[in-house]
Amino acid sequence: MTNQKTTAIAVVNTLEAKGKALGEQFATRQKKAGKIMFDFKRDTKADGFDVQLGELMIALRLEAKGGRISSDRLRECGIASIPKQRRSEAEWYVCNKAEADAFNKKAKKGFKSLPALKRAMTEAKQSDEPKGSAKSNVGPTTSGERSSDEKTSAIDIVLMVMQQCEQHNVVLQDVVNELNLLTEDNKKAVA
Repeated sequence: MTNQKTTAIAVVNTLEAKGKALGEQFATRQKKAGKIMFDFKRDTKADGFDVQLGELMIALRLEAKGGRISSDRLRECGIASIPKQRRSEAEWYVCNKAEADAFNKKAKKGFKSLPALKRAMTEAKQSDEPKGSAKSNVGPTTSGERSSDEKTSAIDIVLMVMQQCEQHNVVLQDVVNELNLLTEDNKKAVA
């Protein structure tokens, strides 16, 4: 039993040691921005900065409950000073390394940063999809979303109202009373 706890602590210390080394390396690079700034080819090699950072992020995410790495844990590992976007891009790169490297080799121009590579891959995937299959992501979506060609029945409207009341903690009877008042006001205005 004691040996198992010691092993778990050793793994945590290893993650923390890796993180502190990466944090120090990032700080050094930031200070010497003109001289040894980030180099895409060097950083995406097997022992490169982004690969090591991405692997560390994956390990921390696996260790975290619910997949979210706490700020305290990032500080403990010494990578809280590395920008969130940089950590996220490194994690994305490690998760999609084979596909990203193949895409980069196939590209006419070599990419010089992870954000540019990621953006180009996303655009290429979107252009590969047929135009009719893409859904608009504008506005709220509901599970019972209908096309504009379909007629909505009274019962469908009632069900949607009930769902909205439930989501927003509104008493259904208050909605019914408001509808009755509006209907009465409309009848008086017409007469």
